[in-house]
Amino acid sequence: MPLRNYRPTSPGLRQMTRSTFEEITAASPHKPLTEKLVRRAGRNSQGKLTVRHQGSG
Repeated sequence: MPLRNYRPTSPGLRQMTRSTFEEITAASPHKPLTEKLVRRAGRNSQGKLTVRHQGSG
């Protein structure tokens, strides 16, 4: 199992290593379990801005 070494930005990270989980994770997600992420940014079905302060980018 490959190990990941951390950069020593604090004394606690200086000796820290963790496993990378490459063997147990899939390369791509299982398609039937995924769904489209809908981002409307405060707009209704007509495309008009109905909620202020919702950014789009």
